[in-house]
Amino acid sequence: MKKSLFAVVAMAFAGSAFAATVQDIAERYTKLVLAIGVHDPAYVDAYYGPPQLQEQVTKERQGLPAIRAQIALALKELAPQRPANADEALRIAFLTKQLQSMLTRIDMLSGKKFKFDEESRQLYDAVSPHHERAYYQRIVRQIDQMLPGSGTVSERLAAYRSKFVIPKDKLKPVFDAAIKACRERTARYITLPANENFALEFVTNKPWSGYNWYKGNSQSLIQINTEFPIYVDRAVDLGCHEGYPGHHAYNALLEKTLVNDRKWTEFRVYPLYSPMSLIAEGSANYGIDMAFTDAERLAFEKTVLFPMAGIDPALADQYAQLRKLTAKLSYADNDAAMHYLEGKWNKEQTIEWLVNVQLYPPEKAAQRVSFYDANRSYVINYNLGADLVKAYIERHSTSKDPETARAQRWAAFKQLLSSPRLASGLR
Repeated sequence: MKKSLFAVVAMAFAGSAFAATVQDIAERYTKLVLAIGVHDPAYVDAYYGPPQLQEQVTKERQGLPAIRAQIALALKELAPQRPANADEALRIAFLTKQLQSMLTRIDMLSGKKFKFDEESRQLYDAVSPHHERAYYQRIVRQIDQMLPGSGTVSERLAAYRSKFVIPKDKLKPVFDAAIKACRERTARYITLPANENFALEFVTNKPWSGYNWYKGNSQSLIQINTEFPIYVDRAVDLGCHEGYPGHHAYNALLEKTLVNDRKWTEFRVYPLYSPMSLIAEGSANYGIDMAFTDAERLAFEKTVLFPMAGIDPALADQYAQLRKLTAKLSYADNDAAMHYLEGKWNKEQTIEWLVNVQLYPPEKAAQRVSFYDANRSYVINYNLGADLVKAYIERHSTSKDPETARAQRWAAFKQLLSSPRLASGLR
């Protein structure tokens, strides 16, 4: 019987005659991520290394206990590594956190249950704050005062927002215009790879509103879910989040800076349920505010996107105010996921919270619960991630001159997108 690749590696590294380097561990880390992906199809979000390696790992199909033993061995060998400089220290810290999160994911795939906060800490290196219903109700009352008509706040918000739906025949031009503006604003401060590009597709029947599938060589596939109405403000949100300076820019910069320039091969693979995702989602969400100030976004939507979508620009100011208020309900999403996943609420109770506390459209609330089922504590990466990235970036903005301060923020943002920093490294 042939020994598997991982058994051979384990034997080779068991002896004291061979001293593993960080690069050795990084190459084995890549194989281990791919090996988990054989058991968990959603785990490998992106891989653009040699296809033969993925084929080999798939063919071998190592069991979870064997993979777990290899991760433990890699962590043991990583512990005594001494960085030569600050960048190497970040790399070692990155690999350590990523490998530790892989142990947790294997435990979950093996049937182990974690409390919501414990799971997020071990998978994403962060824990979300939580609030009671009364905290959010104070915000809901402010929204209530802005909305005309009768009925529940959720019903009146849905009726009001129906005026801002992008007609399906205008989705592509509106999104093209938004993405173009997001790219132009990003390119003023970040030099993107010359060949970077993406394909845009509209899809249905997905548990998410938008997704970036990074293909390597600075290429992405961006998909937008059209199953439910898409409101005009989502064009900028998704254009920045999925494109510039969000996921597409992040992955392209990691590939150029770390994979191509430094030969850090571990960045050719992106495990979705890992600390890396908090930076990816947090920077993508905060990237919206990086690309547009509130005033710039209002002007762009009022003069370009609203007319293009056939929506009255005179409504833009009030709609922007409402958007800012509803954004303050963001952490209600984490609370809903926590109570649902820990079994404290059933599906109906969770939907009630989403509709009446977070003011989700009723038709989308069930979709959100399906996201919890599929991705569990991943939800913290969007809002907590954005808040952690924001605090980190703003600490680097010290000038009293607005333009200089903005340039400082962009410099810090670019550095973040080009480095292996994780949540605990942002504090």
